[in-house]
Amino acid sequence: MIQPFYVPKKRNLWLFLFLGSALLPMPAQEIRRLSPDEAVSLALKNNLSLASSQISANTKQRKADTAWNTFIPTVNLSSTLTGSNAKTTTSGSGLAPIAPMTGPGSPPGSVYVAPYSYSVDTPQWRWIPLSISASWNLNIAMFESMKATRLAYEGGLISHEKAKAQLERDVRKTYYNMLLMQEQIELQRESLAAAERQVETARASYRAGLTPELTWLQAQVDRENKKPQIDQAEKGLKTSMAQFALNLGLSYDTQFELIPMEDPAGFVPLDVQELIAVASAGKPEIMELKNQILQLESSRKAQALSLFTPNLSVQWSTSFGMWDNVNNFHPFKETWEQNPGSLSITLSFSLNNLLPFGSGQQGLKDLEDSLKTARIGLAQAIQGAEIEIYSTILNLAQVQTSLDAQKGTVDLAERTYRLTETAYRNGLRTLVEVQNAELALRTAKSNIVNQQFTYLQGLIDLEYAIGVPFGTLSGRAQ
Repeated sequence: MIQPFYVPKKRNLWLFLFLGSALLPMPAQEIRRLSPDEAVSLALKNNLSLASSQISANTKQRKADTAWNTFIPTVNLSSTLTGSNAKTTTSGSGLAPIAPMTGPGSPPGSVYVAPYSYSVDTPQWRWIPLSISASWNLNIAMFESMKATRLAYEGGLISHEKAKAQLERDVRKTYYNMLLMQEQIELQRESLAAAERQVETARASYRAGLTPELTWLQAQVDRENKKPQIDQAEKGLKTSMAQFALNLGLSYDTQFELIPMEDPAGFVPLDVQELIAVASAGKPEIMELKNQILQLESSRKAQALSLFTPNLSVQWSTSFGMWDNVNNFHPFKETWEQNPGSLSITLSFSLNNLLPFGSGQQGLKDLEDSLKTARIGLAQAIQGAEIEIYSTILNLAQVQTSLDAQKGTVDLAERTYRLTETAYRNGLRTLVEVQNAELALRTAKSNIVNQQFTYLQGLIDLEYAIGVPFGTLSGRAQ
């Protein structure tokens, strides 16, 4: 009997589709080959902290480009409706001509006047629909303030370049640190492969009756102990790569293929005095302090000019108005009245600014103290840079000496391990001796790899410390 084909119910159809799609093979994520320069380029483009620094620099640039707007006159327009709280009247008197007398006896051509008086209601409401006023103030200190704004913009550029240099330094060091982690994992895998060989040798010796079962078990234990170490190191590398991807503005699960570092071409000759001289002019922190001193000097000069030079003020105003009695208020049908306005030019100087204990001169003294403090900070920064560079060069020299010694140690440890392993296969050495020789070899290789990357990262720190483009020193060591 032919069984009917099973058609799933509608309510189960979506479940089947979901399970079917889940079982489909997912496309493998493309591995991205990334060089240090490409990593730096991505970080400079996508890093959020650097974007914030760029916005701050743009703000200061806009202020510097429009600093001249302080000379623009202030112009105000207003409309006012005013009314008195009580009704008032205005009285007056005068002489009015009357018709000449033409009767008999009247002198010919005579003009007669008669005194009179009057009283009228004063307009209770007054509307000034348009008032215009303009004022312009000038002080020599305003020109120095424009210079201070320009210096602030230059300081913003220095801070932005410093942030870029710090980011590039950190990206390059992180890149080489991940390369170091890869090298260490590779050494651990070589150690695991050696442990596998030792297990096979111990098993063959045990089956041949040359060694006890305990030796075989010890070799297996040593092999299994190495696997969690590799897993832990690989997990650490994946975590570092995920954080590195986020710092570059990419997805955390982006897969990278790092370009291995070539064998070092040699050590870079370093002159302490020359590098200190370069750092005094190009170190980002020192450049920032120098700009801050220039800003303080400009602020102090602007403060002194505002205190000891006169102020010029020009003011002009005019208005148009109309009024009517409250009982007949209809301003749009009334006659406009224009106030001729006024123009005033005033040159003023505050005598209080001459008082040594006044707020103005006290503020000037505060700026002078801040300037002295900033100069001391600059001197300390230069001294700190000298110590930093001297210490870095000493560390690099120590690494160089250690590397020279480690190269011979690796050769010796590798030869010792090969001889011990051969002797172990021949039954002339114990498993412990082989493991110790392998550990010595792995330690020597690990040390030399660590020293190579330490030397390279030290050069990167030195490049940042003296303010030269990255690769000036580190590029010669690769």
